[in-house]
Amino acid sequence: MTRIDFYVLPDDNIDKQHIFACRLAQKASKQGHRVYIHTESEQQSKKLDDLLWSFSPTSFVPHTIDANDCENNPVYISHSGDPIDIHDVLINLTQQTPDCFGRFERFAELVNQNEAIKKAGRERFKFYKNRGYPLQTHKI
Repeated sequence: MTRIDFYVLPDDNIDKQHIFACRLAQKASKQGHRVYIHTESEQQSKKLDDLLWSFSPTSFVPHTIDANDCENNPVYISHSGDPIDIHDVLINLTQQTPDCFGRFERFAELVNQNEAIKKAGRERFKFYKNRGYPLQTHKI
């Protein structure tokens, strides 16, 4: 069963939320996991693509937004909802539950202090809890 971790960030800064997603992707990929970052839009996917090149001056996270290049990179970023053949780690940057979340071993929900994002996060937490998923909350 998918393990779901909620990461509660201390402010409402969306850029910091994106940087945290990059750090999670970096950590998981260094541990040998394949990561799917689920975004809201093509624009957000492109922003994460750019950020993974620059969020840390001393690291490199191999990644792609091209579905055709997915199997050659440990991190795949998309808003399509189709993680291709990735089943290790899902990082959700949307306010909805991705349809594919149950295929993953680990699922990271990032919630910041923006009221709409917090409210949507609480609803998703209840949804997962009512279905018996193992949940953990990490206050960052």
